[in-house]
Amino acid sequence: MAMTFILTRPQMGENIGASARAMLNFGVDRMRIVAPRDGWPNPAAVAMASGAGRVLDGATLHGDVADSVADCTYVYATTARPRDLTKDVFSPEEAMRDAVRRIGEGGRVAVMFGPERAGLENDDLAQANALISVPVNPEFPSLNLAQCVLLVAYEWMRAAGEVTPHVTEMAGTEWASGQEVEHLARHFEERLDEAGFFFPAHKAASMKTNLRNLWSRMPLTRADVQALHGMLRQMVRWATRS
Repeated sequence: MAMTFILTRPQMGENIGASARAMLNFGVDRMRIVAPRDGWPNPAAVAMASGAGRVLDGATLHGDVADSVADCTYVYATTARPRDLTKDVFSPEEAMRDAVRRIGEGGRVAVMFGPERAGLENDDLAQANALISVPVNPEFPSLNLAQCVLLVAYEWMRAAGEVTPHVTEMAGTEWASGQEVEHLARHFEERLDEAGFFFPAHKAASMKTNLRNLWSRMPLTRADVQALHGMLRQMVRWATRS
């Protein structure tokens, strides 16, 4: 699934390089550059790309916005300010969900980013199908070009299903079975009973139930169970040493 990012009239090679790095971080490797102020290729961009040189190597140079979007079927343009244009306006998250759907249907989709100083002009935005409004502090709406690229690229990776929302690193172990947790619970009950913990006698049953409930709430691994068995045995040895 391919997405294209278009950098429109970028002013600094460093920002082009940083954008390439941000793109590759999140799986976007198609870059188009429109009328860069300092020309192209740009050594400063290569230096800043820091390992993402292949994005720059594959970048195409365009004289104007119309040429950069000529083969696209749908184009989003980023802006932090309201504009007097009748356009659909998406959040970055919803825009990338929409982009995934369009690309899945065979569309050729791009996101257009503006120059560092003032962003895209209305003439640029008029050539886009929709806008992406980045939610920023209204008292300081200016986003660095590479930061904006990174933000949209991150949402692209999320929308494309390449981000796992949550994972637990097991560090070489696995979850304890119910039998293993039960054995641990009995071990604790036996040792606590010997130590006189379950007192007074008429409360012993409820205390044991509460203890079992405690174990059931813990997401214990086999390593955890083994460690707790070991700690309990060592404490018993220490308590009964002569």
